[in-house]
Amino acid sequence: MALATLDVVVLDCPEPHALAEFYAAVLGGTINDQGEWVELRLPDGKRLAFQEAPGFVPPKWPSAEHSQQFHLDLQVDDLDTAEKGVLDLGAKPLDTEDRTRTFRVYADPAGHPFCLCAG
Repeated sequence: MALATLDVVVLDCPEPHALAEFYAAVLGGTINDQGEWVELRLPDGKRLAFQEAPGFVPPKWPSAEHSQQFHLDLQVDDLDTAEKGVLDLGAKPLDTEDRTRTFRVYADPAGHPFCLCAG
């Protein structure tokens, strides 16, 4: 049984609106600019989001020193239940102390960050 559904793929970058415009030109869709967070709703309803990341260092490919960078937002019905499930599967908590937020940040077993987000 699945613990979550894929909500949105988020790309960290120095200029969220500019990157959203690039992908809108490539994929189509409508941009919703919220400042440091910009979403692109694609014609089929899927979404890409772009998040401002101060000090962003772009990945170099292929390169072990500057590997590709992204994180996943996974929508869940219950944060506590999903948290237990991902920890049981080998995830590690990165930013989970603030229980008032609607999201918590973890690393997968390979170290890639992802968020569980209340649905």
